[in-house]
Amino acid sequence: MKKSTKWIVGIIVVVVIVIAGYFSFGGGFSAKQKAQTVTVGRVAPSKGDEAVWNTVAKQAKDKYNITIKYKDFTDYLQPNKAVQNGEIDLNAFQTKEFLDVWNDAHKDSTLTPIGYTITTPLRLYSRKVNNVKDLKKGATIVIDNDSAEQGRSLRLLQSAGLIKLNNAKTPTPTDITSNPKHFKVTPIDASQTARQLDDVDAAVINGGFAMTDHVNIKDSIFKEPLNKGNKQYFNVIVATKKNKNKQAYKDVVKAYQTQAVKKQIKKSFGELERSAWDIKF
Repeated sequence: MKKSTKWIVGIIVVVVIVIAGYFSFGGGFSAKQKAQTVTVGRVAPSKGDEAVWNTVAKQAKDKYNITIKYKDFTDYLQPNKAVQNGEIDLNAFQTKEFLDVWNDAHKDSTLTPIGYTITTPLRLYSRKVNNVKDLKKGATIVIDNDSAEQGRSLRLLQSAGLIKLNNAKTPTPTDITSNPKHFKVTPIDASQTARQLDDVDAAVINGGFAMTDHVNIKDSIFKEPLNKGNKQYFNVIVATKKNKNKQAYKDVVKAYQTQAVKKQIKKSFGELERSAWDIKF
C-alpha cells in the first residue's frame, strides 16, 4: 500500500472514531439526556395551533429526547389550576398580563413565565366604517368582559384615540376619563364579540375568536401597537416557581423558540400571529 493511501485510510479511521465518541459520550442526546415526557396544558387548540405544536414536539424529540404530551381544556381557569396542583407540567395559552391578574387573584399561586411563545396583536374590527375616525357619535363598541382582556381592549381604544383612561392597573369602562364622541363601550362574553360584529358599530376581537368565526382581517380598522409597553400581552409558557429551572422545561422552551416553529406560526396564522421571543424594541 502506498504511503499516500495509508495516510488517507488513517484519516478516515480517526474521523470514524471521533464521530463514534461524539455520539457515545455526549454529542448526541442518547447518553446525556434520558428520555423524558412533559405534559403541556392548552385551551381549545385550533388546527393552526396543532400544526405549531406538532412542530414543537418534533424539535423537542429530535433535539432533547423529550416527548411532549398535551392536556386540552375548554376554559381559561383550569390550566393554571392544573399546573399549580401538579396535574400537568406546563401550560401555554395565556398572556403575561393574564397570568399577573391570575396571580393577584390567587394569593397561593406560585406560577411564573419561563419563556415567550407568540403574540397576537388585538384588533378593532368594523363592517360599518373603514377608519376609526369615521365611527359616529354614540357608536356601540363591544369588548371582551374578561377582567384582563377588558383592560387590554380599553387600552386599544385609547391607543386608537377614541377614549382616555385613568391609571387603573386593570381598567374597566368606569375608568374612562374622556369619551368625547360618547361611544357606548359594552363588555360582553369574548365568544360573542365576533358574532355581534354585524349588529354593532365596532368590536374588539381577539385573534382566536377572529379565526374561529372567520372574521376577515380586512375588516380590521385598528391594530394594537407592537411596542415595549405592550410586551405584557405576549403569550408565555408557564411553570411553578419551584420547577422553573428544570432542564426539561427549559428544553421545551428552546424547542418552541426555533426557526422551524417560527415558520409554522407564519404558515398557520399569517398576519394574525407572530413569534414573540425574537421581537426587538
